[in-house]
Amino acid sequence: MNTKALKTLEFDKIIDRLAELAGSEPGRELCRRIEPLSSLSEIEQHQTETADALGRLLKNGRVSFGGITDIRADIKRLEIGSPLNAGELLRLARLLRTVSAVKAYGMQKKEEEPADSLDESFRLLDPLRALCEAIDRAIISEEEISDQASVKLASIRRSIRTAGDRIHSELTKLLNSSARDYLQDAIITTRNGRWCVPVKAGSQRYVPGIVHDSSSTGSTVFVEPTAVVRLNNEIRELEGAEAAEIEAILAALSEMAAGHSGVLAADYDILVQLDAIFARGALALSMNATRPQFNDKGIIALRKARHPLLNKKKVVPIDISLGEDFDMLVITGPNTGGKTVSLKTTGLLLIMGLSGLHIPCGDRSRLGFYREIYADIGDEQSIEQSLSTFSAHMTNIVSFLDKAGRDSLVLFDELGAGTDPTEGAALAEAILRTLLNRGIRTMATTHYSELKLFALNTDRVINGCCEFNVETLSPTYRLLVGLPGKSNAFAISRKLGLSDTVIEMARAGISEQAMSFEDMIAELENSRRQIEKDKAEIADARAEIEKTRREIREQKEKLAQRRDKLMAQTSEEASRILQKAKDYADQTIRYYNKHGGSAAARELEEKRTTLRQKIDSLDKNAAAPRDSKVKKGTLKPADLMVGDDVRVISMNLKGTVSTLPDSRGMLFVTMGIMRSKVALSDLEKIDTPADAPGHDRIVGSGAIKAGKSLSVSPEINLLGKTVDEAVAELDKYLDDAFLAHLPKVRIVHGKGTGALRKGVHDYLRRQKRIKAYRLGEYGEGDSGVTIAEFRS
Repeated sequence: MNTKALKTLEFDKIIDRLAELAGSEPGRELCRRIEPLSSLSEIEQHQTETADALGRLLKNGRVSFGGITDIRADIKRLEIGSPLNAGELLRLARLLRTVSAVKAYGMQKKEEEPADSLDESFRLLDPLRALCEAIDRAIISEEEISDQASVKLASIRRSIRTAGDRIHSELTKLLNSSARDYLQDAIITTRNGRWCVPVKAGSQRYVPGIVHDSSSTGSTVFVEPTAVVRLNNEIRELEGAEAAEIEAILAALSEMAAGHSGVLAADYDILVQLDAIFARGALALSMNATRPQFNDKGIIALRKARHPLLNKKKVVPIDISLGEDFDMLVITGPNTGGKTVSLKTTGLLLIMGLSGLHIPCGDRSRLGFYREIYADIGDEQSIEQSLSTFSAHMTNIVSFLDKAGRDSLVLFDELGAGTDPTEGAALAEAILRTLLNRGIRTMATTHYSELKLFALNTDRVINGCCEFNVETLSPTYRLLVGLPGKSNAFAISRKLGLSDTVIEMARAGISEQAMSFEDMIAELENSRRQIEKDKAEIADARAEIEKTRREIREQKEKLAQRRDKLMAQTSEEASRILQKAKDYADQTIRYYNKHGGSAAARELEEKRTTLRQKIDSLDKNAAAPRDSKVKKGTLKPADLMVGDDVRVISMNLKGTVSTLPDSRGMLFVTMGIMRSKVALSDLEKIDTPADAPGHDRIVGSGAIKAGKSLSVSPEINLLGKTVDEAVAELDKYLDDAFLAHLPKVRIVHGKGTGALRKGVHDYLRRQKRIKAYRLGEYGEGDSGVTIAEFRS
């Protein structure tokens, strides 16, 4: 794509912003080389990468690429066998640490998350941990190698420290001896890497040794005493050995790195690519940009497009379309109304999309694939424009007409300006018609009414305008497609104070046809505003209706939830009440079975009355939510026979008719173990099929025993229980087993200390229904089991 259009549309400023978001200099350099791509598949791939990077940034935050430095020259040296110095090896280690951090960032995805276009790049990164750890262990800084780099280096440095300590010891003795009077200062210093003492000039014969230097004044000479010459020589030899060992260490590390030169090069390339991709994602995040939908038909449909270089809090979003219903858009309207911004927005967003960048638009915005963009846009517009300006514009236009094809987009700002209006309008119309005949999509801004008429009368060409508020003398910057713009020169002039006389004189100078055209545009504008106002009111009404519907729906859901909750609570309460009734009835049955033969009739009647009162109380609780008026039956004496199934309405219990009604309408009804006298009006008949499962005309103790026999086990396990717990559970179990007509039962109490067995036997001894009991025999559980037999 021609670089002039990129510069004219200020794509270079977008690139500068993009480069600032990269984390490394190589990444920034790659960002600066971004330009429109040449194939639709490449564009889609780059758009996908940008979208995936944006998604990761939103989910996981930023990742640092600051450790990337250009190591390509270092890799070339490794490939030819040249060793690297400490600083160059540290660069490799820093890069590998960045690889490790970036790989960890990229792999922090859950298994159920779908794969994206960046997964493979993260997977291919190899942190070479062994190499990185070896470099970090050996090299502390560019100037310092660690003692841990090798055993030999550690030994040499230990010897150097030992020799140094011996030198300091000898020199300290010298400082404390009689020779101190001949020293300039009682200090130890070095000259040319050798330990010396400062001796007064002329006194060096009293401190035998080698003179290495003197002070600038000549009053002091620096003497290496004879006692430390050998030790200094030893240190110099050790320092040479140290340097040789360091070179060997660096050579070994370089050889190790050379074995991974291919991996290092791949890591570098992947990191730089990822840095640029995440910079694209960060740019999209900062601009609140979205991914455009590309097509190969040249269709542009931008929704709520914003120029990315303008303040996003102040810029007015615009809708732009081209290439679907029309191939040419002619934009008219007053100066500073936003015509040029509309052109630049379209061109710049297209270039960004073609370069793999997201664009600041609404969702589902569409861009066509264009190989070239030609833009003739001049921002400086004034009455001082001369022929040279017109010539420059015309030079561009000639070039566009010569090079543009069907896969090109042409943008003209003030086409035909800078010359005689009549000739300029004619030239502009001819140029636009030529481009239209060649199928080249074009956007042009103009003030010429002739071009408005051209757009009205020509297929595949449409007018557009930038809205202007005459009352406030300010543009709204909204682009309106389908409506020609009006210059509003007379209205603006009147608003600014120009006299009506001058304005009417100007009107008289315009042809009646031109005035009619302007008046028609004004009427269209008024109609459009009224339609937009009506649409806004309709939209508000629809929103209110939708809000009301949503509130009603939510209210219904709340009522349904409340109903379900109340039903659940009612069901739970009914279950609780029924369980209490069952437990009390079971208790009464056990009492009856135990004492039925021996208890006094008065006691039994008291138990029966208590049970009746308990059931009445539970029934009142269960019936509380119902209507306080109990429904009365409508049975007649002739409707009943002994043995009929009925329901006692006041007690909500089922029973069987035992006697026929007397003269007062009273009769006896058997309900389980109870036999109660009730009124005929308190009964309703139940139709129970004779062949229904579980149906039995006998509802007394026989029915209870039949139900028990289906569920009672012939064995009870009391292991692990205390005597009191075991006796209580055994008492209930024996009641159930007796009602179930079991001839004998097996009681498992274990051997243990014998306390539980004794407690069980003491209990059985007091039970009149137990005929006999004994310990189990071989095969029955021995002494850990007791067999108890019931009386028949």
